[in-house]
Amino acid sequence: MPTFVITEKCDGCKGGDKTACMYICPNDLMVLDPNEMKAYNQEPDQCWECYSCVKICPSQAIEVRGYNDFVPMGASVVPMLGTEDVMWTCKFRNGVVKRFKFPIRTTPEGEANSYDDLKGKDLNSGLLSTEEADGRNFPTPTELA
Repeated sequence: MPTFVITEKCDGCKGGDKTACMYICPNDLMVLDPNEMKAYNQEPDQCWECYSCVKICPSQAIEVRGYNDFVPMGASVVPMLGTEDVMWTCKFRNGVVKRFKFPIRTTPEGEANSYDDLKGKDLNSGLLSTEEADGRNFPTPTELA
């Protein structure tokens, strides 16, 4: 089931030119209606159901019906995005509410450097970053020992 916007909750991210959901959608499906100042999914059939827009929405105005393997039929799932984790609140049909907290990062914010392992490599060589000049892509078992 693709994402859908609850128009009563959506504030268009307070009138900016680009909403948070537009920024984060990997398939560029979310757009802002300039007349209503509300976001919507312009092509629901193309939605990957990745939950990115659901997690980032500051007014919790975007929902996706969860898959039955983690959200039973009739239940609703609402994520709260923090700086270190995502708190998922699941409300079941019988009124029971459960919360699950999952970390979203393994390094402190601002300290990740994905280019540390590329120091000393010739980035203009045409080789992939994992390739060596001798044609080997990975270390041999004796090199790992």
